[in-house]
Amino acid sequence: MKKTVFVVDDNESNLLVTRKALKDRYRVMTVPSAEKLFALLQKVKPDLILLDIKMPEIDGFEALRRLKDNTPYADIPVIFLTHISDASIETRGYQLGCVDFITKPFYAPTLIERIETHLSNNARNCEEL
Repeated sequence: MKKTVFVVDDNESNLLVTRKALKDRYRVMTVPSAEKLFALLQKVKPDLILLDIKMPEIDGFEALRRLKDNTPYADIPVIFLTHISDASIETRGYQLGCVDFITKPFYAPTLIERIETHLSNNARNCEEL
C-alpha cells in the first residue's frame, strides 16, 4: 500500500508539479491552504506533509506549530517545500519541529529520496516506541 503524502501550497501550479513528481510512488493529496489541511486531517492521517511557508491566513510556521501542539498529528514528519532560502527561516522551522527543508524548484528524484529517508526514519522511531 502506498504511503500518503499531503502537499500543502496555495499555488495551484506548485501543487500540480509536486503531484506529478510523486504520484507514481505515493498516494498524493493536494491541499490549497492550511485551513483545508486541518479539515482533511479529520478524515485522513498522512505519513508525511510537504508544507509551503508563505500562505495567506495561516502560514506554514503557524500550521506546523498547530500540528506539533496537537497530539494525534505531532508525530507526522513535516518537510518545508518552499522558495525561501534563508538560514534564520530554516532555524525557526527546525525549532518548531520540521524535519527538513527543500527549496523550490526541486529535482524530483532528490525530493523522493528525502521523503523516503524521513518516512523510514519515522517508521523506525515508531517501532522503538
